[in-house]
Amino acid sequence: MHVTPLPGLAVVGGGPAGLMAAETARAAGFDVDLFDAKGSVGRKVLVAGKGGLNLTHSEPFPRFVSRFGARSAEVGAWLARFDADALRAWAADLGVPTFVGSSGRVFPEDLKAAPLLRGWVRRLREQGVRFHVLHRWRGLGPDGEHVFDTPDGERRFQAAASVLALGGGSWPELGSDGAWVAPLAAAGADVAPLRPANCGFDVGWSEHFASRHAGAPIKPVRLALGWEDPPRWRQGECVATTTGLEGSLVYFLSSALRERIASHGEALLLMDLVPGREPARLEQDLSRPRNGRSLSEFLRRSVGLEGVKAALLREVLPPEVLAGDAATLARAIKSLPVRLKAARPIAEAISSAGGVRLEALDEHLMLRARPGLFLAGEMLDWEAPTGGYLLSACFASGKVAGAGAAAWLQARR
Repeated sequence: MHVTPLPGLAVVGGGPAGLMAAETARAAGFDVDLFDAKGSVGRKVLVAGKGGLNLTHSEPFPRFVSRFGARSAEVGAWLARFDADALRAWAADLGVPTFVGSSGRVFPEDLKAAPLLRGWVRRLREQGVRFHVLHRWRGLGPDGEHVFDTPDGERRFQAAASVLALGGGSWPELGSDGAWVAPLAAAGADVAPLRPANCGFDVGWSEHFASRHAGAPIKPVRLALGWEDPPRWRQGECVATTTGLEGSLVYFLSSALRERIASHGEALLLMDLVPGREPARLEQDLSRPRNGRSLSEFLRRSVGLEGVKAALLREVLPPEVLAGDAATLARAIKSLPVRLKAARPIAEAISSAGGVRLEALDEHLMLRARPGLFLAGEMLDWEAPTGGYLLSACFASGKVAGAGAAAWLQARR
């Protein structure tokens, strides 16, 4: 089989990590060929940007880095080289000014992903990056060459250095399908199983609840992990689905919930359905005479509980609690126990956990088992909540890998 030699760096994967690696290496003076399985690059960025592209977050660096949990030290080292301020300056240089929203999240001023992506790809082309679309990476050949499936059949390319930025396992229709796991593991990479992150969870609602309330937002609400003592409450919103719960507040807790289910078979989530009402005041309001009103009408009039929140009480609590004394009912409303049975499939998740373990890489994100092969982005074993953290770390890892690959090539000139 013919192998096409490449004059410089091969980047496989056209998401933010791959594009940033390509830009970094090209700025260092090296030829770059970028390959992507789809007909155009950055598709996941475009979909993520439909509701406003959340590029990064404005919170102080130590707190920002803490969002990466067990991988804070490693991801923090990437971010030290390309942090939120650097990312905003980079976007501005592309002609895309940004602003800080009320939550501290950072967005393009026009809240769109397409102008940023178009401008970036145009600039990369002008700088000389060569794009090869509809090239699906299948693995490494016997001499370390990249093997691709293309519309014209199999093609092979050999490069002195490469960056793989193939994504995780979420949103497979956009290219991040995790198909790289087996061939990369066969090439010597230590890969942790891919798992859903920033995902919804199954509860197992009754048909009555699901048919009436799927899609209903639950807000405001506070959530806490049921095994923490004392519980650490976080306020926000979530959404009832046909099978359970999803939404930003659930995503924030998804890593802990997923691991709890893995170790204990289920995870107890506590819900405070009336976060603005103190327990004593709630109990007092529930102590009022019902005067013949139904429970639903009484809850609506006395404490403002209606719709999906009232339905949650009926779905979760036994009849004796609903019909019991005011103190017991008040405690249940302030700490409703909802048992989560399983995370939703990885294909439905916003992102994924697992991937190539960071211990298998050096500080330049080069795979120790394959000198000259660098990795970046979500295919690495780290995770973060939504809020700009995911994109920020992908950009930063691409910067590190691209610089590492450029240094590797420079040393061998």
